Amino acid sequence: MSALPVNLSFDPHAPVFRVHEGGKLAVHATSRLEDAADLSLLYTPGVAEISRAIAADPVLADHYTSRRNTIAVVSDGTAVLGLGDVGPLAAMPVMEGKAVLFKHFAGVDAVPVCMETGTVDEIVEAVARIAPTYGGINLEDISAPRCFEIEERLKARLGIPVFHDDQHGTAIVALAALVNAARVVEKDLKALTVVVSGAGAAGVAVARILLLAGVGDVIVVDSRGIVEPSRADLVPHKQALAQVTNRHDRTGRICDALQAADVLIGVSGGTIVERDLLRMAPRAIIFALANPDPEVHPDVAHRFAEVVATGRSDFPNQINNVLAFPGIFRGALDAGVGQITEEMKLAAAHAIAALVPDPTPDLVVPSVFDERVAPAVAAAVRRLAAH
Repeated sequence: MSALPVNLSFDPHAPVFRVHEGGKLAVHATSRLEDAADLSLLYTPGVAEISRAIAADPVLADHYTSRRNTIAVVSDGTAVLGLGDVGPLAAMPVMEGKAVLFKHFAGVDAVPVCMETGTVDEIVEAVARIAPTYGGINLEDISAPRCFEIEERLKARLGIPVFHDDQHGTAIVALAALVNAARVVEKDLKALTVVVSGAGAAGVAVARILLLAGVGDVIVVDSRGIVEPSRADLVPHKQALAQVTNRHDRTGRICDALQAADVLIGVSGGTIVERDLLRMAPRAIIFALANPDPEVHPDVAHRFAEVVATGRSDFPNQINNVLAFPGIFRGALDAGVGQITEEMKLAAAHAIAALVPDPTPDLVVPSVFDERVAPAVAAAVRRLAAH
């Protein structure tokens, strides 16, 4: 191991640094290599037979290589957690962690692929060129709005599942939590008015999946106010969002959006003040998902809402993407599908919600360590793939 820098601004003996020493991943062989006979089968000359067979019929790669169970976790490090643009090297610990979660929860082998950032064209081309090695692509921590076009172009170009977890993982788990939270407060999804604070990757995906699930009205708010068609400053992905949200044509700031709203879902990292929360409807629901600092601290949120969720593990109702992405890919890889559809995402959300048959204010989603979660999500994906 190379020597550490002399001028340290951190404590290398702290537990969090010790657990990351040497990285969190390694490669292990699945076939024994003990003698010359093994070597001749695993490598030359025997391996040539496998290469010839795959060259004649590429479908055989899914059976005779690790491709079928291996995905790439791709990032350019431009939107890492709450840190922002830290670059590919600093993104590596996060992508390694993601790979550990894939393996632990769903048995999926995941390889971190952290690349230098570039134009949308350059990233799409780079991912497309390495795609033959993998059975799926998990896009991670790529800044908006580039992430939307990158995902859509890769989905159109590649014949394997492409899934931007910052968007869809968050959206799936948020919907699962909302399904059960609505039961707790005795409200129908079709009658809810939901305010989504944040119009980045997660905010856009949350808004869209809620509409797909039949939520009555979704109002999206960014740093400049309600996303609505009369605004001249909207970038293309917000223009598209403005056409399908805010059915009652509200204008103004978040205080205006929250008037009589049933639900607040924060995915912005900003702060929402108490006087605005006072405007919400009785028996409200607040999901303040920014991490580590929620838009509304849970202690404050409980004064205005009956059900409160965060993205943190030290409060009840953690909206954690790990409830979704391992099972999503497990099901997609098992079924051999070329795309993860919107219907599969909806089915995954309902499968997660169903694991809490009797929700309470402090329990609207299962624990991330509930061993039923990934198999249930995978089964939901496979069922849809079979139709």
